[in-house]
Amino acid sequence: MDKVQLEAMATRLEESGAYRVLRRITTPISSLEPLAPGCRRGLYVDVETTGLDPDRDEILELAMVPFAYSLAGEVVAVGEPFQGLRQPAGPISAEITALTGIDDALVAGRSIDLDEVTAFASSAALVIAHNASFDRRFLERFCSIFTTKAWACSMTQVDWAAEGVAGQKLVHLAASLGLFYDPHRAVDDALAGLAVLSRHLPISKTTGLAQLLAAARQITWRIWAENSPFEMKDRLKARGYRWNGEAAYGPRAWYFDAPEATKSEELAFLQREIYGREVDLAMRRVDAYDRFSARV
Repeated sequence: MDKVQLEAMATRLEESGAYRVLRRITTPISSLEPLAPGCRRGLYVDVETTGLDPDRDEILELAMVPFAYSLAGEVVAVGEPFQGLRQPAGPISAEITALTGIDDALVAGRSIDLDEVTAFASSAALVIAHNASFDRRFLERFCSIFTTKAWACSMTQVDWAAEGVAGQKLVHLAASLGLFYDPHRAVDDALAGLAVLSRHLPISKTTGLAQLLAAARQITWRIWAENSPFEMKDRLKARGYRWNGEAAYGPRAWYFDAPEATKSEELAFLQREIYGREVDLAMRRVDAYDRFSARV
């Protein structure tokens, strides 16, 4: 049965109202040259690691998918992916193997050439990851090229809930948009993330990439509510503040990322509702070149 016949069957099932059909993600690979006027090069990245701590754990696998995109948020071409495996300093745990499919035998004697990574990533105007706070910290430690790039996050910088799309895990987002793939290997995850961003969303009718680009271009201010009264923690949490318990990544305090337009309003809230007085608070201006980095 050919593809046309299968698609006709899928359409009939969907039109019945009794079935939902998921389509496997397939991504045509093409050259990104020449770059069309008004377009930029992007890089969708994913890493598999030995654990969750970027200061202690190591990268096992790196995937980078280059693509060209318009400033309006349309993916116009996807290039040949980069995929690399590397052997860590110690044995890979059974838990990580179960999660990633990567074991000691697969990575034995393997390494990732940093010069090759630098050359591959150098032309990207924007790096995207699904949970960029995780991937960026690992990649900045691994290769300095990633400290020089603007970053964005396909998990947190698209308002999936407002689009009626369930969850934030990539596999769930794909399923909500009628797609499926084999998850957890880095290249498959990266291609899936790019496919999800390429879809026009059900409510706004814009692409996920268009929403992500708009969010990435915003200036925000990270405000640290240092030494806030303990009894105000629930009030801060309800307003969207998050607790930083890692001394290596800023003060041990509640913090909030306020858009530049509402920074003054947020400071007034803290002084009026939390401290009950004027206070000088630590703040940092954040753009896409710093966002999601350990530097912030």
